[in-house]
Amino acid sequence: PEPDARPGVTQEAAPMPAVPALARAMAPEPGAAKSAAKSAVTSAATRAGAGSEMAASRDRLAAATRLPSPQPGAGFAPAPVPPRPADEPVTAGVVDDNADFGGYLAYRQRRAQSGALGARFPTLDVSVRHRLTVHDAAGRPVPDAIVSAHLNLVPVALWARTDAGGRTWLHPAAAGVAGQPLVVQVEAPTPQGLARGSALLRPGQRDALQITLDRAVPAAPTRLDLVFLVDATGSMGDEIDKLKRSLRSIAAQIARLPQAPDVCWGLVAYRDRGDAFFVRTWDFTDRLDAFQDVLDRLEAVAGGDMPEALNEGLHAAVHRMSWRGDGTTRMALLVADAPPHLPGEGPGGADGDGPVRLDHDTMAAQAQGIKLMTLGASGLDARGEFAFRQMAQYTGGRFVFLTYAQADDPGSGPGRQTRHEVEGYSVESLDRLIVRLVREELDARAKP
Repeated sequence: PEPDARPGVTQEAAPMPAVPALARAMAPEPGAAKSAAKSAVTSAATRAGAGSEMAASRDRLAAATRLPSPQPGAGFAPAPVPPRPADEPVTAGVVDDNADFGGYLAYRQRRAQSGALGARFPTLDVSVRHRLTVHDAAGRPVPDAIVSAHLNLVPVALWARTDAGGRTWLHPAAAGVAGQPLVVQVEAPTPQGLARGSALLRPGQRDALQITLDRAVPAAPTRLDLVFLVDATGSMGDEIDKLKRSLRSIAAQIARLPQAPDVCWGLVAYRDRGDAFFVRTWDFTDRLDAFQDVLDRLEAVAGGDMPEALNEGLHAAVHRMSWRGDGTTRMALLVADAPPHLPGEGPGGADGDGPVRLDHDTMAAQAQGIKLMTLGASGLDARGEFAFRQMAQYTGGRFVFLTYAQADDPGSGPGRQTRHEVEGYSVESLDRLIVRLVREELDARAKP
């Protein structure tokens, strides 16, 4: 049976605590219609007439669940993968495209020249990138500080929140303001009021931007919100089963970390239009048994064509989950084997033309301080790899991919080979890799 709503596990998403007006446009609000409006905010600063488009987008999203199911779009299903024995490890590699940014830009250029993406792929322009580091008056990194940028006193679509180490990446070209002098402002709450700081980001600036706030920011308890964003179509049965079996081990290892984080778990599952369900969310809970029960009842069925409803799944993960407020480390782990639909790709040209776009919600994730860790399962094609790596790089996350003894044969068992266009990657068991990504995030926090 499919998972269903349970008290304490599934509920309507609550808004995060209020943030300053400059960042409020990117903060989550309850309700699908309001969520739809926010997904278009990132383009509003650079596009005239956005108000009417956003209003139309709200109407389209509200009607999405009432539309008749379209026929499957063009594409092909990944080859079936023989199930692995329960005790066989799953190996995975990981790359950090921000650490090798030059190599990542070269990869993007090769993909664009190959024509594999298609003319309408929602590409974020990351050719200009700046690292921002925020410290308080005592010299400690400030996690979850609210970052905004302004051009001639007007805020632009370059909102962000710093990670546990007080860092974030800014991409002016993605907001349409590359080559312009920007004033970057940072705010963080303290018991005495907001700590503030600002700096000028100059065109062509090559050194990292550092901002020191005007007062100390007390260290907060370590809190972690972790969402599993899962493609629940038929080809994902092996990966979902592995996740079910590994959850308690992953949770136990995270609980033993030196920071002893207060962890809340959430789940977003998606399939595609015409399936038994389109997108379902199970909101955050700190009750591991309840979350395990929800996960155990998730089944991989339906699907059948390669693109799936990743756009809508990411939108739900960013806007419809009750992410906790100030000081929380927020991570979403996408586990999928298929790319998103492209604008105009579906029947009648509808897919991707509404309010839900992968590029917009990637920017919205950055604005809310949600790091996207994207895991490519067997069968992920070149277009899917590009989408996954773009989501991870923009938000400061990592691209993870399953590895096998033989790259072209997922049934060959665990190994070090992959068909993805990556170099210099490390390989370990998937369980340990997930825990390592969490540990590295939390290790960057300032000691209380």
